[in-house]
Amino acid sequence: MSARSPARAGARIAFSDLTLGYERHPAVHHLSGTVEEGALLAVCGPNGAGKSTLLKGITGALRPLGGRIDLTGLSPRDIAYLPQGAEIDRSFPISVFDLVAMGLWRRCGLFGGIGARDRARIEAALAAVGLQGFEARPIGTLSGGQMQRTLFARLLLQDARLILLDEPFTALDAATVADLIALVGRWHREGRTVMAVLHDFEMVRQTFPQTLLLARGPVAWGPTPDALSPENLLKARRMGEAWHQDAASCTRAA
Repeated sequence: MSARSPARAGARIAFSDLTLGYERHPAVHHLSGTVEEGALLAVCGPNGAGKSTLLKGITGALRPLGGRIDLTGLSPRDIAYLPQGAEIDRSFPISVFDLVAMGLWRRCGLFGGIGARDRARIEAALAAVGLQGFEARPIGTLSGGQMQRTLFARLLLQDARLILLDEPFTALDAATVADLIALVGRWHREGRTVMAVLHDFEMVRQTFPQTLLLARGPVAWGPTPDALSPENLLKARRMGEAWHQDAASCTRAA
């Protein structure tokens, strides 16, 4: 799991008047801008602001309703995506080792064998997240923090140029959050591009140099102290409240 060369480390993403949504109902409106290679970018905003929708659009799970996303030659294997915890089925009968090993599937294939070198990489990833000795544990027996550490170990094995994290630190203990933020910092130092949906503004201010503030439409995008100014946060809150009021009115009218 050595660092990539600078020429292959990060990924550049450009949004051109992008609109994303579900069943032709927009959730992200008219977003334009560029995520530069090696960026460490927080995506913030009120509930229902389109933050998770934006990540799904980047992965290709959602097709744009308008505009475009330019991934500048990235292939699917260059993208690692961690969805919200609620989207992960922890009842599936699989061990910690096997779940982490899934990070290798794009290179080995679903039915490819895992050799000694791959086992060593899996063990190193587990050590990096503090889960030595957990290899045989069923994932259903893990705490929330242990499960998230396991998923971060899988991300380590994917060795991706672009890493997308959707609320990766929600409801975790402080020690786990600190350890996982340290991994995010490692990816940033290696020149990878990292985008994370986050609600903790203090964490964003301390850790993420760039922030995109969304409220269905873009409110601000740039250096975190500027993007998360009191004026911008108030604007985002009002935009979010206005959208919810409009949605409630439409529901009553229907």
